[in-house]
Amino acid sequence: MKRIDQRARQALNAISRHDFVASADLKDSISGHSIPREETLAHILGLIPEVAPGQLVMHVGGGSGYVAAVLSRLARRVICVERDPVVAEAARERFFRLGLHNIDVIIADARNPFELDEPCDMVLCTSFVDNQEALLPHLRPDGQLICLEGHAGPVPSLALYRRHGEGLVRERTLGWVDFNRNSEQILIDLGVVDDKTLAAARAEAIAGNCRVLDVLRKKLNLEEADLFRSIARQRGMKFVEVDDLMEQLDFSLYSRFSRTFLDLSRLIPVSLLNQHMVVVTDDPDARTDQLERMSPTQDIECLLVTPTDFRRLWSVLELAVKGNRFVADNTSPGEPVRQSNDLLAKSEDHISPYLVSVYEAILLDAVSEKASDIHIEQYGERVRVRLRVDGDLHDLPQYQLTPRELKGVINVIKLRAELNIAERRLPQGGRSRLRLGESSYDLRIQTQPSLHGEHAVIRMLPQTGRAMTISELGMSPAIGACYTRLLDNPAGLVLVVGPTGSGKSTTLYAGLQTLADDGRRKVITVEDPIEYSIDNIQQTRVRGEIGFSFADAMRSFVRQDPDVILVGEIRDGETALEAIRASQTGHVVLSTLHCNDAVDSLQRLYDLGVHPNSIAGELLAVIAQRLAKRICKHCKQPAEPDPAILRELFPDGPPANFQCFEGAGCQACNGRGTHGRVAIIEYMEVDADIRNAISSQPPVGELRWRALDAGLVTMRDSALDHVIEGLIPLSELPRILPRERMAPEVRGGRRRAS
Repeated sequence: MKRIDQRARQALNAISRHDFVASADLKDSISGHSIPREETLAHILGLIPEVAPGQLVMHVGGGSGYVAAVLSRLARRVICVERDPVVAEAARERFFRLGLHNIDVIIADARNPFELDEPCDMVLCTSFVDNQEALLPHLRPDGQLICLEGHAGPVPSLALYRRHGEGLVRERTLGWVDFNRNSEQILIDLGVVDDKTLAAARAEAIAGNCRVLDVLRKKLNLEEADLFRSIARQRGMKFVEVDDLMEQLDFSLYSRFSRTFLDLSRLIPVSLLNQHMVVVTDDPDARTDQLERMSPTQDIECLLVTPTDFRRLWSVLELAVKGNRFVADNTSPGEPVRQSNDLLAKSEDHISPYLVSVYEAILLDAVSEKASDIHIEQYGERVRVRLRVDGDLHDLPQYQLTPRELKGVINVIKLRAELNIAERRLPQGGRSRLRLGESSYDLRIQTQPSLHGEHAVIRMLPQTGRAMTISELGMSPAIGACYTRLLDNPAGLVLVVGPTGSGKSTTLYAGLQTLADDGRRKVITVEDPIEYSIDNIQQTRVRGEIGFSFADAMRSFVRQDPDVILVGEIRDGETALEAIRASQTGHVVLSTLHCNDAVDSLQRLYDLGVHPNSIAGELLAVIAQRLAKRICKHCKQPAEPDPAILRELFPDGPPANFQCFEGAGCQACNGRGTHGRVAIIEYMEVDADIRNAISSQPPVGELRWRALDAGLVTMRDSALDHVIEGLIPLSELPRILPRERMAPEVRGGRRRAS
C-alpha cells in the first residue's frame, strides 16, 4: 500500500468511519464502494494526485458520506453525488450534525447530466460510471477525473483521466483498489455486532473449532436467510435458494472434483454452460482462485447460500453418486427389480449407506423448510415424500425413490426409532433424536401398513431449551396481558382448547417459558410426549407401559411442593378430577382439551363427570385457538377483499374504511405469500355471572350467550383484528371459522354488534 502524506493522514484520523456505518437508514444501502474500509480509503488517497486546500472536489457514489467527509478536510469544497434520495438525505443530515459545512449533497445519477454552480478541479468516482463523458461538463479545463475500471474482475483499478478541450484523455492507471470487506466487517458496518461481541465470538469459534459467523448467528438469534441475504448484498454476491438450483444441477461436474477439496474450500460446482461455471458457497469470504487455476478456460460465478442449504445441496449431489452405485449393486444388467406387494413377506432389503443418506437428506430438507411433519408414502409404484409447512403439505420432487428403496428407508427409520423392522402388519410408534450442528430435534415416528406398503409420518419437535414467549405468540396485547395475569393466580384451572394441530401446547409452553424466566415459582409438568424441553422446568413423561398415567402423576405432584402444574392433556374423567383437586389444594393447573371453542369445553368437562360446582369454583379461564397463516413481511401489500367473504363477515355491509392485505410471493416465502403462523384466540375469563351459569348447567347455546354478555372475545373478533393489522390474509377466515361464526352472532333475531 502506498504511503499517504501527512495532510491526508490527519484528514483520515479526523473522521470516524463509525459515524457513517452504524445507522439504521443504511442497512440496505451501504457497500464497500460507498463506505470503503479505512485502510482502503488510505490506499486511494495514496494513489490519487494530492488534493490542494483551495480545490473543489466531487465524489460520485457518495453513499453515507464517509469519503466526502474525509475529502472535506483536504479541499475547499466537496460535492457529494448520490442517486438514492434516502441515503443522500441521511448523509446531508449527518454532515450537518458533524459540523461539516463545506459539503454539498446532490441527488443525481452521474450517468445523466446535472447542473453545478462551478466546475470541479477533481472528480473521484468510487462507483462504476459507464458514461464517463457525462462528467466532462463538470470539470474545469485540465481538470482530473479518477474512476474505476475492470467491472469483471474482483479487484478494480483506478484510472486517471484529464480534460483536454472537449474530451477526456486517459493518462495512466493509478493502481488496484480492493473494496471487499469480509463478513465480520460487514456485520459491524450493519450494526449487527460491535467489536466486543465480535472478539468474544472469535474466541468461542476457536475453542469450538467452528466459524465465527455460525457462532454469531446462534448468539444473536439471527434469521439465517436474512443474515446471508444482507451479507451477499454487501459483498456484491448473488444470494440464491437451493430450490432454485435443483433443476440446474450437473451431477457429472460434481464428480470431477475431490470431495476433500470442495469441503475445505466450501465450494460446490452446480452447472457448466458455455464455459461459464456456477459454484455455490456458504462462506461469504470463500476464495475461488484455486478453482480458477484448476479451470483456466472457464469463467466462474460464485453464489451465496445459507449453511443449511449448502448441506442440502451437498446431500443431493452425494445421493446421486451413491444412488447410482446402489442401483448397480442391487440389480443385474437387463434384469428388472422384482417388487412384492405381500405385507406378510419377509423383507430381504439390507440397510445400504445410500438409504441412510436418503433419510438424512429428507430430514435436512425438513429442517431447512421449518417443517412440522414429514410424510413418506407409497401409491402403487409411486413413492411420495411430502413436508407439512405452515399447515400445508407440499412435495419434495427431488426424491424419486423406487418401492424397493422406500422399504429400505422405512427400515432405517425403524432402526433409528428402535422399532421392530420385521413387523410390517401392525402400526408402530416410536421416537428418535436428530442433531444438526447446535440444533437438536425430537422425532416422533409413526409407521402405518397400507394397501401398497408401509407409510411413515415423522413429527419434528425442536429442542432448544426455550419455548416461544407470550409476546411471540401473536396474541393481542390485551389477551396476552390477561394470560400473563392468569399465571400469577394462587390457584385455579386454565384450559387451552382446540383441535389437533391448533397450537395448544405451544400456547401452554409460552406460559411455562414466562414462569421459567421469572424463576419465583416451581413448575412441574406431566406430558405424553414431552414436546419441548424447557430449562428450569421439571418435566415428566407418562409411561403407560408401566402404569404411570396422567392421574398417577397428578397425585404424586401435589407432594412435590409445586406452584404450577401442567397436564399435557385431560383425556379422561380420572385426570379431569385430579386436575380439579390439584387446583382446589392451592395450585395453578394448566391443561388442554380437544373441543371446538371455549364454551364447548364446559360441556366436555360435564361429559367427563366433573361436577358443575367444581368447574364453576376452580375454572379461571378458557383459551380456544386456531392457527392462521401469517402474511410474509417481505412481500406484504394491500389486497382487494373477496366479495363473497365480505358478505359472510358483514351481512349488513362492510365498514367504509375496511382494509386487508396479502403476500405477493417472494424469495423469502418461496412464492407462497405467507411465512409462519399466528394464533387466533377466543378468550373466556370466568367471572361471577359465568360461574353462576356453569353451576346451573344451562344448554350450551344459552351458556354461550351468557359468556358473550360477560365479554367473551370471539375468534371472529381476533381474526378480524389480525386481518386489519395485516398479519393474516382475509382468505384465512373461512378456513378457521365455521360458517355460522363468520357473521356477528344472532340471539332472538337480533344480531350482536360486530
